[in-house]
Amino acid sequence: MGYVAGLIVSLIAFWLTMSGQMTVLHLSLGVVSIVLTLIVAYRLDILDADASPYGRVFAFLRYWPWLLWEIAKTNVQVVRSCLSAELDISPALVKVRSTAKTDLGRVTFANSITLTPGTVTIEVDGDRMLIHALHEESALPESFSEMDRRSVAAAEGRSRRT
Repeated sequence: MGYVAGLIVSLIAFWLTMSGQMTVLHLSLGVVSIVLTLIVAYRLDILDADASPYGRVFAFLRYWPWLLWEIAKTNVQVVRSCLSAELDISPALVKVRSTAKTDLGRVTFANSITLTPGTVTIEVDGDRMLIHALHEESALPESFSEMDRRSVAAAEGRSRRT
């Protein structure tokens, strides 16, 4: 039920923000649109934690600064490698297993890897991901464990126990 309440609140906020009108006609159209959206979402059976991540907003707000810092650090490494005279890269492929239990957790982890310069998630097969990295030393499965732990905590609201 919490997912439905979060969806209703976000749809109301979205409608009011986008319409900018407070007339009876506009508010009535907003109510009709929201009710129809809820009916369609219920019929499609998509009212679940992955479709309604409102309860995890604060977890993602804690995760994003960490991810941005990782992006900045690796960006410096990639630029340094590209600008060096001997083109200091040694590409490698690695398979990494995610501890995420939901699609949202796996997508968050895979996208975080791809957003980080020098690494790209090539393929996702269940909980396994094939990753291309510019540097062989950073292509160890252990080098992705911290990102996996933090992305799972943000997306699923749980911490991985090691």
